[in-house]
Amino acid sequence: MVYEIREPETAAPLFAGWQETLIWSCLQGVMGKVYGDSAETPASAMALLGDFCFFAGKPDRELVLDGLRQSGRDFLIVVPQDGRWAEVMEECLVPGARKTVRYAIKKEPDIFDRERLQAIVDGLPEGYELKGMDEDLFHRCREIAWCRDWVWLYRDYARYREHGLGAVILKDGEPVSGASSYSGYPGGIEIEIDTRTDYRRKGLACICGAKLILDCLERGWYPSWDAQNLWSVALAQKLGYHFDYEYVVYEWSGQVEP
Repeated sequence: MVYEIREPETAAPLFAGWQETLIWSCLQGVMGKVYGDSAETPASAMALLGDFCFFAGKPDRELVLDGLRQSGRDFLIVVPQDGRWAEVMEECLVPGARKTVRYAIKKEPDIFDRERLQAIVDGLPEGYELKGMDEDLFHRCREIAWCRDWVWLYRDYARYREHGLGAVILKDGEPVSGASSYSGYPGGIEIEIDTRTDYRRKGLACICGAKLILDCLERGWYPSWDAQNLWSVALAQKLGYHFDYEYVVYEWSGQVEP
């Protein structure tokens, strides 16, 4: 059986030491949900937020199978806590999942060079406009497929204003690049950066990222970064972050072992 854990902090010891802000959002009850093999005293747990699902504690095949079935999703990035969980993923998810890697970026609150970041922002090309994510942009971005991830985990703008932050570049009034909070937690956000295909390789993502980092620092928030690919790692490093390590994930497409 899989149970929703109504008091998610109950599962916190199972995720101890995992420096992942999406997990923190779930455990602190800000966003997402936590499930386990018990509603009150779990030995195994999964934290589900957006496209990500993290498994921790005692490896539990049933939690993987039933938890993913009950998630209601047809795509998830499934993250095992360790090699024992990875073995369970291999048994349950393959061939319905693609094994790949992501890249963790170090969480170092005091590394950012504000003057350098401001110089990047000041390099905005002529003809473009840089704006903060306001209510109008929030609703517009929800309707645009390529940039929906900037806001889609927030039920409304009031919630975004409390736990989110974003910077958007517009061309002729239309969003073409932006950096926003994929998710939020008390004290910070997880950054999501996207650029419309026809506006890539113009330095716009770097400008948006620099602006969002500066805005986070102004609020006393930490702008957490996790990279999907080496391009994202390189962009993070340009903005002052440092690479930490790569880790295995499974891109699951809705199939589990019968």
